[in-house]
Amino acid sequence: MWNQKPSFRFQIDNFSDKKDHIISQIFVSGGCEWYLYVYPKGDSICDDQLCFYLHVANPSLLQPGWKRRAHFYLTMLNQSDKELYRSPILRSVFGAEVKSSGLRKTLPVSKFQEKGFLEEDILIFEVYIKTLEAVDGVSGYASVETKADINGFQVFASQVTLVRTIFAEHPDIATNVKPKNQVVRTEYMNVLLGLVNTLNKPSKNISMNELRNALSEVIELTQVGFKLDWLKTKIAKIKLGKVIFNNANGSRVQGLEERLKKLEQMGPNLNLDSLKRKLDEVDSERKKAKADEPRFQKLEERVKNIELMESGFMIDCLKSKLEDASLEKKKPYDADGSRVQELEESVKDLKMMVSDLKAKLDKDEAKSSDDGFLMVNEVA
Repeated sequence: MWNQKPSFRFQIDNFSDKKDHIISQIFVSGGCEWYLYVYPKGDSICDDQLCFYLHVANPSLLQPGWKRRAHFYLTMLNQSDKELYRSPILRSVFGAEVKSSGLRKTLPVSKFQEKGFLEEDILIFEVYIKTLEAVDGVSGYASVETKADINGFQVFASQVTLVRTIFAEHPDIATNVKPKNQVVRTEYMNVLLGLVNTLNKPSKNISMNELRNALSEVIELTQVGFKLDWLKTKIAKIKLGKVIFNNANGSRVQGLEERLKKLEQMGPNLNLDSLKRKLDEVDSERKKAKADEPRFQKLEERVKNIELMESGFMIDCLKSKLEDASLEKKKPYDADGSRVQELEESVKDLKMMVSDLKAKLDKDEAKSSDDGFLMVNEVA
């Protein structure tokens, strides 16, 4: 009878960018170690179909005469877990001469390029394995591979280092584990190791879907007695970091857009087309969570330059008016001196306006210098 849960779930992000073969991490099913081998663009024999193969892991560590007899099948899902493909059940015997088995033809490569077929360019594989026989070495006994006992858990040699590290950092992690059956305990330990491997990846390489699955597995392990508060904390920190990163980028773009609107209201003399294009590019990158920090700095620099240029432009206009007023003052005036008084008051007002604008300009220049921006003479 097939398990309802897959033996292994494998997610590929940015699938359309993948050209070479992709190898999954090693996982355990039926007491045996396996890994999945995927060719997104086909292999050397069939280059127009996605290919996949199930491999026996670490065959060189097994004794002569080893054998694995298993039935398996694979499904492909999009990010919403909608099934895109299901392979037929493959019945295979693995050994020294045949270390892998799979399908060379599944779905055409062109299918993955169709609009809407994949969500967020993510493809998920789930493999279901039913191990019927595991013969280990020349003695011919049917068994699983030799394992080491670590704190009451039977683990493979390749897992010993990681398991010891976990118990060293969290000594009470399994003190309350309820299942006593060794096979069940081993399966739960394999789930835990898969969790740790996933969360040890760089945060930017962990998708939100992986975080949701990780949290579900943590809850399942907690229910059988594992103490995993440290993993819950790690998941929360990774998720919070992603949310802050995306929101921060959104706030910066919004701030630049508001400043752009103010500049547009100041007059038609400024060339803002280039700045608009830059903001559109930044907004598009933010939605894809691939913000480019240098681009933000460049945009901020150019917005500040436009603001300073506008202030300078207004000062030049006021200076020109002031000079015109001074010339008018030198002309003959009416006898009662009322025109002289009027012009003197106008000149006084203009001087105050120039003084205020200069102070504002000096303040903006000082702030720009403090922020580490370099002034440019023109805006593209």
